[in-house]
Amino acid sequence: MDDNPTTDYLGTRLRHLLDLLDDGVAHAYTRLGLAGFRPRYNPIIRIVHAHGPRSIRDLAATIGVTHSAVSQTVNQMHRDGLVELHPGTDARQRIVHLTPRAEELLPVLDAEWHATTTAARELDAELPYPLSDLVEHALRALGERPMRDRVHPHLRDA
Repeated sequence: MDDNPTTDYLGTRLRHLLDLLDDGVAHAYTRLGLAGFRPRYNPIIRIVHAHGPRSIRDLAATIGVTHSAVSQTVNQMHRDGLVELHPGTDARQRIVHLTPRAEELLPVLDAEWHATTTAARELDAELPYPLSDLVEHALRALGERPMRDRVHPHLRDA
């Protein structure tokens, strides 16, 4: 059996790609004096700043990730003093509010966001197919037909 790293190790290689992207952004945060700030915090801060307090469900829908992922991130942000959580109209609902500390970071976060967006566009321009488009198409295809449904027909009885 010949291994083909471009297809045989796709999940591992995608995690490596994400690590490379996140590490670069995390390095920018460190250079800006925000050591320990996580790249996944920025979209939440930007959305709540632009549109006001939001439920975790609304944030997940806006960002395009799972409720669980946003909930975990928001909990970390709460521990880091960046957000406060208030009950919503439904007892199960939590509404995310920015703290003054998060508001103070906005100018630095805006500068980083602009730099990262520009760098991402440069990366897209270097590739034969823009990574941002490829990710969007892959997410859409997996939304229409999840990976489990793609794998199942190829499983052999063990």
